[in-house]
Amino acid sequence: MSQSGRTIESVRRANLAHLLRIVHLRGPQSRAALTEETGLNRSTIADLVGELVRVGCVHERSPDPSNRVGRPSPVVAVDPQVVAIAVNPEVDALEIAAVGLDQGIRAVERIPRDELLSPTDTARLVAEQVEHWRRTDLDGARIVGVGLAVPGLVRAADGLVRNAPHLHWTDAPVRDLVAEATGLLVTVGNDASLGAIAEHLFGAAKEHDDVVYLNGGASGIGGGLIVQGMPVGGVGGYAGEFGQNRPGIATLADRRAQGGVLEDEVRRARLLAAIGLSRADDRELGAALAAATAPDATAEIERERRILATALANAVNVLNPSIVVLGGFLAILADLDMPGLVEAVRAQSMPACAEDLDIRAAGLAEHRLLIGAAEAAFAELLSDPTGVSVDPGAPSGR
Repeated sequence: MSQSGRTIESVRRANLAHLLRIVHLRGPQSRAALTEETGLNRSTIADLVGELVRVGCVHERSPDPSNRVGRPSPVVAVDPQVVAIAVNPEVDALEIAAVGLDQGIRAVERIPRDELLSPTDTARLVAEQVEHWRRTDLDGARIVGVGLAVPGLVRAADGLVRNAPHLHWTDAPVRDLVAEATGLLVTVGNDASLGAIAEHLFGAAKEHDDVVYLNGGASGIGGGLIVQGMPVGGVGGYAGEFGQNRPGIATLADRRAQGGVLEDEVRRARLLAAIGLSRADDRELGAALAAATAPDATAEIERERRILATALANAVNVLNPSIVVLGGFLAILADLDMPGLVEAVRAQSMPACAEDLDIRAAGLAEHRLLIGAAEAAFAELLSDPTGVSVDPGAPSGR
């Protein structure tokens, strides 16, 4: 093939990826809108859309009724039958979902655990669930791959879980184990980093390019960063570990762990103990905290909010984000009195860093990590729509 032939083919692949990403991120688009957005001519758009239809990534439908003069333009939408399997292993449960390319949740299963999951357990349970769904909820779906959102340090180069301390995983090759068990392409990332990407693309931070995200889960507190619209992973992929920072604690009475890091002081388990529960999902926890009146419970809630505000102020001073997004039990804590938390953060921040600051709960709620994991699984398809197998029941690219 000539150099010009390779160039033409690479441009075509880039255009296909660009079109697919537009309808993935923005929802259904008319051909006319795609023509205007890309600057390509109508015949080129028609050809590219036809190719995306052929490989099973999108479908076309008749336009909605309109009073506009002229021939209406067909509407292009991602095919919701293209799905990724999203997985979030935690200390108390394994959550698995099938997420469509349209961000729709096709199926979700939460498997409670009394014992810690091992990497091998995780691979086995994911494979069993995928096999079950192929016969039921995902009959006829085209599975692209698996994305795992792991509460720990994940090496960006190869997906090795270097350390997930609360799961007791060290140098765990969970990507390879899940790939072998399922026959699917597998991508692994830090749970909070993936949550940050999901919130930036589809959630509370959708209109923001400088984002600090903190996720509070059963395993502790993690974080993710978006700077000038791009995820920041650091040299090894480990950036954003806000839970390992040591916030200043103004009064000795507020300290619970000598020399403890943020996730030692602000903990889901401490909140559960304060309200007398052994376990609860986020909705149950939120309702219980909102209804809490016992002095010990309200004191613990306020203690954790004070320390959280200091930690957030530190992040604001260092990174100067336009928005801080909180997920999991941190969102629950914040929503008990969001204006009060914002005021406490501003009081401890440099005025210039906080003057345009917004703090919000995660817009994707309980699905934030799953949608982030699915986005990681879709990455290869979105970069080369013709290069990834999406046949029903077929291994997807591995």
